[in-house]
Amino acid sequence: MKVPKQSSAPPPLRVEDVDLADPSFWRLPRSVRLESFALLRGLPAPAHFGTGPGFHALVRHADVMEASRRPKEFASAPGVTTPEPAAWAKAVFGNSMVNMDGPEHARMRRIVSRAFTPKLLADAEDDVREVARRIVDGMIAERPRDFVASVASRMPFEIICNLMGIPERYRREIAERIDQASENVGVKRGLRMPGRGLRALAHMQLVMAKLARERRSRPTGDLISALVTADIDGQSLTSRQLGAFFSLLLVAGVETTRNAIAHGLALLSGHPDQRALLMSDFDRRADGAVDEIVRHSTPIIQFRRTVAAPCELGGRAFHPGEKVVLFYASANRDEAVFENPDAFDITRDPNPHLGYGGGGPHYCLGAHLARQEMKALFHELFTRPRDLRTVGAAELVDSSFDNRVRALPFAFEPSWAEPS
Repeated sequence: MKVPKQSSAPPPLRVEDVDLADPSFWRLPRSVRLESFALLRGLPAPAHFGTGPGFHALVRHADVMEASRRPKEFASAPGVTTPEPAAWAKAVFGNSMVNMDGPEHARMRRIVSRAFTPKLLADAEDDVREVARRIVDGMIAERPRDFVASVASRMPFEIICNLMGIPERYRREIAERIDQASENVGVKRGLRMPGRGLRALAHMQLVMAKLARERRSRPTGDLISALVTADIDGQSLTSRQLGAFFSLLLVAGVETTRNAIAHGLALLSGHPDQRALLMSDFDRRADGAVDEIVRHSTPIIQFRRTVAAPCELGGRAFHPGEKVVLFYASANRDEAVFENPDAFDITRDPNPHLGYGGGGPHYCLGAHLARQEMKALFHELFTRPRDLRTVGAAELVDSSFDNRVRALPFAFEPSWAEPS
């Protein structure tokens, strides 16, 4: 008699098996993590994770958006990352704008917003198109194999450096420092960087301080000049504040856009019908494609808030000092907001994703620029070389903080119109 084969299917996932505070959770396949978030969204109130104080996980779209828009109750200070920045690090490097609240944050954001003059923004948009063309020129000539290093990383880095007015002689060193500052943001060695990363930030800040001194005496019309000569309520940015802002701009602005671009190529390669739809009318479809790439990939997985006043949200009462974590990666797959949320659909409309934050005072200042970069680059990539596509799976980094792509193999054929 034949013995029936035992099923090798894994047992169904149970909500009690999910532990967002356990580093091993963030090494699970992405599909399992998304299934876990779906189970948590079905609970009547935000679940608590971790020993001791731990944190409450905000996983529903409505809860993440509401907490983002109630900064007096859900504060960014003392820090939005895990663990929080040490007091000595803030004293040495300055406090990042993402960790500020109230008048302090409003003043910093006002200075930065006013520095983005209409001329600066217009020049930046022209530069985005030129940089995209130049990167694709180099790609076609050099035929690299890794899309992240040769294309996705270069686009936001060059745009930010041009916008800021960083001379060419500093750029190679700054690029290396960015990699060092962000290399350990994950679960393998904790969620923030120790010695090597801090040294990288220190080097970047020294460069920024030197450039700030130069631009105060000789402004050149770039973003550094605008920020160090700004006069908002009789004040401008100090060298330490400038260093903290540019560390945020370089690390966060470059990393998030880089990852969105890499995920975008992987998604459009894996969904040829969506790529064909995009290219059938690029100007009409590009905005929807970019928003869907950001929603589907969610480059920043989560940020943290500290409860600053007694309040209620999502069916749970919160008390001062408690921690909540806003999981954008879950909110962007919420079935209550997005029909068939796991599908990649560039025609999704409306698409109220939270890839740039949930609104409120901390909504991403660079959202418009990131969209422009992605549109310009994908237009060049999909209209000039032929058959550009991924040729292997993306090498992802285990992380509870960002959806990072370390490498992405790709291939293409030069257009007949391009020089061989």
